[in-house]
Amino acid sequence: MPWTTPGLSWMRVALFAALALCAVLVGVVACGGGGGHAPRQVGRLLETADEEGHRYRQIDQQDAPEVGVEVTTDTGKGWDVRLALRRFSFSPARTAPGSAVAGHGYAQLYLDGRPVARLRADGYRLPLTRVTRGTHHVTARLYADDRTVWAVEGRPVEATADLTASGADTTPDATGTGSK
Repeated sequence: MPWTTPGLSWMRVALFAALALCAVLVGVVACGGGGGHAPRQVGRLLETADEEGHRYRQIDQQDAPEVGVEVTTDTGKGWDVRLALRRFSFSPARTAPGSAVAGHGYAQLYLDGRPVARLRADGYRLPLTRVTRGTHHVTARLYADDRTVWAVEGRPVEATADLTASGADTTPDATGTGSK
C-alpha cells in the first residue's frame, strides 16, 4: 500500500510537510522562540541627551537601576574603581546594540566628564598615567544596550566619587566614594 493520499504524489506530500514545518518554525521565531517571551522594551525616550548624543530613557523610580561608585588607592599602580549595583546586570561584552531591556546594559566611566572606559563588569583599574595632580571626579553612568541613558525624573542614573592625586608622580592619597 503506497504512502500517499489518493490523488497526491509523494512529491506533493513532501512539499506540504516542508511548508507545514516552515510555518511552525516561523511561528516559533516570531514569538520569541523556545517557549519564552521576547524581552520587553521599557521606559520612554526623552528629547534630552548626554554629551555624546545618547538620548535619555525615562523609567519609574521603583523600576530604576541604581549605581554607587567607590574609588580606592592601589599604591603605585593607580586607583581601583568599584561599582555597587542594584536592579542592574551587565550584558555580555560582545552584545550588539539592541533593545532597552529593564535592568540590563553597561556602565560608562568618566574622569572629569571625559569618557574613560565602557564597563561590562563592576571593577576597573584607573592607571596613574590617566590622572594629573589635583582633585578629580570619577563618574559611572548606566546605559541600556540600545545606547540610551537610564534616567529617573529627567536625570541620568549615575554616581560620582572624588579622588585626589598629589605629588609629582600623582601618587594617590585619598579614597573617594559616591552615590547617585
